[in-house]
Order: sequence, then structure tokens, then C-alpha cells
Amino acid sequence: SELIRGFLLSGMPCPSSCPPGLLALMAPGLALMATFSLSSQAGDRRALPVEKSPGVKGRTLILLDVNTKSPVRIISENFLSLQLDPSIIHDGWLDFLSSRRLVTLARGLAPAFLRFAGKRTDFLQFHNVKNPAKTRGGPGPDYYLKNYEDDIVRSDIALDKQKGCKIAQHPDIMLELQREKAAQMHLVLLKEQFSNTYSNLTLTARSLDKLYNFADCSGLHLIFALNALRRNPNNSWNSSNALSLLKYSASKKYNISWELGNEPNNYRTLIGRSVNGSQLGKDYIQLRSLLQLIRTYSRANLYGPNIGRPRKNVIALLEGFMKVAGSAVDAVTWQHYYIDGRVAKVTDFLKTRLLDTLSDQIRKIQKVVNTYTPGKKIWLEGVGATSAGGMNNLSDSYAAGFLWLNTLGLLASQGIDVVVRHSFLDHGHNHLVDQNFNPLPDYWLSLLYKRLIGPKVLAIHVAGLQRKPRPGRVIRDKLRIYAHCTSSHSHNYVRGSITLYIINLHRSRKKIKLAGTLRDKIVHQYLLQPYGKDGLHSKSVQLNGQLLAMVDDSTLPELKPRPLRAGRTLVIPPLTMSFYVVKNVNALACRYR
Repeated sequence: SELIRGFLLSGMPCPSSCPPGLLALMAPGLALMATFSLSSQAGDRRALPVEKSPGVKGRTLILLDVNTKSPVRIISENFLSLQLDPSIIHDGWLDFLSSRRLVTLARGLAPAFLRFAGKRTDFLQFHNVKNPAKTRGGPGPDYYLKNYEDDIVRSDIALDKQKGCKIAQHPDIMLELQREKAAQMHLVLLKEQFSNTYSNLTLTARSLDKLYNFADCSGLHLIFALNALRRNPNNSWNSSNALSLLKYSASKKYNISWELGNEPNNYRTLIGRSVNGSQLGKDYIQLRSLLQLIRTYSRANLYGPNIGRPRKNVIALLEGFMKVAGSAVDAVTWQHYYIDGRVAKVTDFLKTRLLDTLSDQIRKIQKVVNTYTPGKKIWLEGVGATSAGGMNNLSDSYAAGFLWLNTLGLLASQGIDVVVRHSFLDHGHNHLVDQNFNPLPDYWLSLLYKRLIGPKVLAIHVAGLQRKPRPGRVIRDKLRIYAHCTSSHSHNYVRGSITLYIINLHRSRKKIKLAGTLRDKIVHQYLLQPYGKDGLHSKSVQLNGQLLAMVDDSTLPELKPRPLRAGRTLVIPPLTMSFYVVKNVNALACRYR
């Protein structure tokens, strides 16, 4: 029976070396074969035969193979990228971007883009003053604020004396005072967000230096979104402040890419007047002309228009923009948040219907882009599990990882070139790193993705036993499987290896048997599970049973796999996320860059 199963899994005809009578033995098994297809989200749905054992109920064996001949998509090396919100100017965290611990954490996710943008982008103005710290206002008791700001000034002076990357070791008392200040400022920022009324922000030359230093030291490429709401009386863009920022950045030879504005579809609610797609397109043409006048940025990349969820009015805005400026941008960008953070529940993160909402948005955006500029790259920027800053113990917990990992898999399989995660560090709860500079579950998930996943996306073929749908009811997949060539930056694996990543939303374990080209290969398992008694609410994770934590401020932990013997069935625990590197497949699609 094992020999018969081997032929069924490989899909090969019975060779001449079959034992006598084997074909006769196979006939009853073939008669019992039932073929079912499980959605793979990778494009190819070819089903494999599955033998259904009589008398066995509730047991599901998934057969999995991968097309190793050629990739179905090739995404950017910077596919998983990061965002910082301008609110870090307001709450003071920008002054701490030189922290060795933060730089170490950011370096772990390089190469990537670092997008500096968010709700407050269009209230940001540049002021070419080197150090206004002593005159800066802010919440908090007066008795410590002045001394605290003097410490910031002394820290800045010390950083200026360093060559190359400017890394600081902030005293614990400074971090404690900053956390107290940020906690008070958090209430102010939330009030602004819920009322949709934002105060103006000033970005100084000193602050821009700190931002660029962080990006440069971390191996990230900075993308800066300029204020689009500085308008002339005729509603055209007033570029005077942007020009001042561009000239300063050019004088420092900062390598920056650019955007203009954030969610222009919301401008009417912000300032009482709208900017239509055609006018926004003209504004982008104006910005492109400005960049070409500055030698440092004559060939800089420009991205936009950073629209929100593609509803009917937003699609109309995008169409107007593409008609005018589709050729002026290097990638078309939009944003997406899954849940309103004010009403989110942990069960929301397990709903397959929620995971699938992104697919429809992708199709809408691709339809418009391909109508006006076929082949133009598309990015999803500012993506997060929840809006409104997220919710404590939910959007920063293990449970939020299901949405995040599925977002990565779905976007890659659909050919979206880059996804920008909101946010690396900010005042809410959608971030990857908390205000104690400790990595949260989605950080570790992102780190594993960066270490193991390459830009070449592979088609998978899966088949398994599924329950029959009731009339009028759609069965959505609670087992999500994606495949890529293993990252060429991973020194532990030779070219030609394949990495699978799997999301199991079932409340029972699932078994997967590797077939075809993956059969009888050694597999390395990276199983992420919540750590501690909080379960899905946990803010700590374990990898193959070991708690993940930084070794020190300069060192990330070693991500140790669990080797599985060749041919072993993969057992996926309930409500978990996992990566599996299939070694030495020698996949043609993965041998070369």
C-alpha cells in the first residue's frame, strides 16, 4: 500500500518494475479516489488525487506540490517595507530614533523602504532651523520638561561628533520621561484622530537629519511624503515649502524618494474642500518638474497618489489622476485597514471573510492602472490590521499576525510589488515595536519572512478532503498556503530551496503531505506560537517552543529551525503560523536571480 501511495503522490505512471499484480491491487484504490481543490491564492488550482480511506471521518490529509519550473510573480526585494507616522514629531519619539536598539531592530528588516507619512502628512511644514529643542512646547510637568529637552540637546551635540552612523545610548531616566510624555500626548493624538481635526506640525532640519540618519543606519531607503494641502487660491499646489525641504535635503546629499499627500480622497473632511484626480495629477507633474530642476533628485522616484479604500468616488479620483499623471509616477499606491480599531474583537482576526476583503480591492486598483498604464507597478502603503490607531492587546498581539501574514501572501501572489506596514513605531497599537523598544509578534513574523522568503512567487497545487458546502453557502479557506523561492540572503540554504508559509485558522491540527518535486526532501520547520497564558492575546511569541527575545541592544536572537526527517508529514497545529524550508529541491525557478 505504501508503494501505491507513492505513485499516487508523485503522479507518475506505474513503471515496468511494478511487482506482479500491483495494477490489480491499485484498482480498488483508484475507484475510491476523490479529487477536491483547495484554494491556493497562488494562481494555479490543479488538483491532485487523494485516496479517501473508508470509515475515517474528520481526518484531512492535504497533498501539496509546487511548480518549480518558473515563478508566477517576481516582487521587489523591498517587498516588506515599513512606515513611520509624522506623529513621532508630536510625541517626541523622533528624538530617540538614534537608539541602538531601534536601529538593530530596523536593520533586521532591511532591505526595505521607510515611508515617512500618515494622517499628519498634510499638516507638516518644514522649517530650516537646526535646534529649536529649548523652545519646543509639549505636555508634561514644567519641572522636568526643560531639563529633559536640555538632555536632548546634549545628546544631539554628541551625535554630531560621531562619524558615519550616529548611534546613541539614552539613559533610562530619559526614556522613562519620554514614555511619560508620550502617554500624555497619546490622548491628544487620539482626540485629533477621532475628530478628524489635526494641528500643524513643524519638521526642523535637525529632525530631518535624525530621520534620515535612522533610515541610512538601518539600511532602509527613505520615502518622504510632502504636504499636498498647501494650496494656492486657484486650488493648485503651493510648492514653496516643499522646495525649501528639497533644497536642504539636496545640500546634505540625502538619497530620498518622494510622494505628495496622504489619502487625498479625505481632503474635503479635513479642510472643507476637495482636490479632484485631475488637479492632483497636475500637482504631481509639478512635483516631478521640481525634482528634475534639482540635480540630486533629477532621477528620484516618485510614488502616489496614496488613495484610501477604492470605493466608487475613490476610483473616480484614481482614474482622473492616472489620465494626467500615470506616466509621472514610478508606482501607483493605495492604503488599506481591515478593521475599525475602536470595535475590534479577537475573533475578527480569525474570520476568513475579513482576510478575503483585500482581493476585491486589488482587482479594482489593477483594473484602473492597467487601463491607463499597463504594467505599472502597484504598491499597498500604510496597511495595518486596524484603523484609528489600533487596539491594545489585539492589533499588537499574536492574533493580528493572521491578517498580516495573509496580507503578505495574498499581495505577493497577486503581483503587488511592495507592501508598506504601518507602523514600525508610533503612538497607537498597530506597530511592530512597542514604546519599551521591545519587538511585538508581528515584528518576529516580519523578521522570519525577511530571512526566509525571496521575491520569486511559486504556484502551488493542493488537494484535500473538504466538507461539502450547504446550498447557497461558500466555504472559505481556513488553511492558507503560499510558496516562494527561499531568500538568497539566507546563508543557511543553497539556491534552489523553497519556502512554504502556512496559516491554520482551524481549531484542529491539519496534516500536509509533500508530493511531487517536494517529496522525500528534508524540511526545516519554523513554527510560531503565542507564548504564555494570554494565548492569542499574547504580545510574546515562541519559535519551535523557544521564546523569542533580543539578546542585547545590538543582537537579534538566532532563528533556529527544527529539522524534520525526509518524507515526514507536516502537522500544522491549530491557530498557528509557520514557515517550512524544503531543502535541496534544486528548483529551476530558484537557481538564479
